[in-house]
Amino acid sequence: MKPVIAFFNNKGGVGKTTLVYHVAWMLADRGLKIVATDMDPQGNLSAAFLEEERLEELWPENRNPATIYGAVKPLQSGRGDVADPILEIISDGLALIPGDMALSGFEDDLSQVWPKCLDGDERSFRVVSAFSRVMQNGARNFNADAILIDLGPNLGAINRAVLIASDYVVIPLGPDLFSLQGLRNLGPTLHEWRKGWQDRLKRNTVQDLQLPTGRMEAIGYLVMQHSVRRDRPVKSYDKWIARIPGTYREFVLKQDACDAPMVASDQYCFALLKHYRSLMPMAQEARKPVFHLKPADGALGAHTYAVKDAYQDFKRLAIRIAGHAGIEVS
Repeated sequence: MKPVIAFFNNKGGVGKTTLVYHVAWMLADRGLKIVATDMDPQGNLSAAFLEEERLEELWPENRNPATIYGAVKPLQSGRGDVADPILEIISDGLALIPGDMALSGFEDDLSQVWPKCLDGDERSFRVVSAFSRVMQNGARNFNADAILIDLGPNLGAINRAVLIASDYVVIPLGPDLFSLQGLRNLGPTLHEWRKGWQDRLKRNTVQDLQLPTGRMEAIGYLVMQHSVRRDRPVKSYDKWIARIPGTYREFVLKQDACDAPMVASDQYCFALLKHYRSLMPMAQEARKPVFHLKPADGALGAHTYAVKDAYQDFKRLAIRIAGHAGIEVS
């Protein structure tokens, strides 16, 4: 099975989609083959990759054949098992499994089958493992090296099923109270879901069903979109940034947080990513990552140097994340 990296925080507005988009592009630029998967029913990652005209084709009324929901719909309706996903080929090294607002309709089914897995119910295991099998089938068809996932900011049944399908979890944070509270909620939930799935795996009676291991290993965090003054976060955010390493250790890793280092020297901190200000809207308009912006896109003057800085920032970040996930990058 291909390694699966989920980018998740149950607190919204911390740049998860932007992060997945740029890391996926960077890893593809570095020679890997990546399948990005949009598991947020809001479909923001799909909107980042695809033109609006294509999204209209993917999301016709009452029909969802080419999205993640289209792949699990036969199982939900009782007409069969999951279908292979229809991949949107973004580049030679990058493919997308598009999201779908209709995916939220799968939430109730996932909630109902979770307890039934303890009874060894075959369909329940098929439903809970549906996302894992769809993503792995897509990765196999694309000959991918890894799967990257964008999730919505909640602790519902969809995200539980997606995280069970994940080997590694990267946690984007903002330097604020709400992100710290998100860590306090997320850590215990990951432990609970991991244990719950391990208990259920013991009850599975379908030997030929490819089930995820539910590893869900938290490999690190990064702090995004903070204001910068003289290359340092502004003072009002200092106290929140200072609390992140200890909170991460206590609630996510279940470690002693007494001697936690500062963020800049924390082994679990992948990066302190600065806010790229006007570059991000420019990149969204051009439908490309910030480090691919050209003068023709409006990246002129000082923006040229900012684009180069962004390339180095995301290269270091992508290589570090891949390395923690055991993925070799050239």
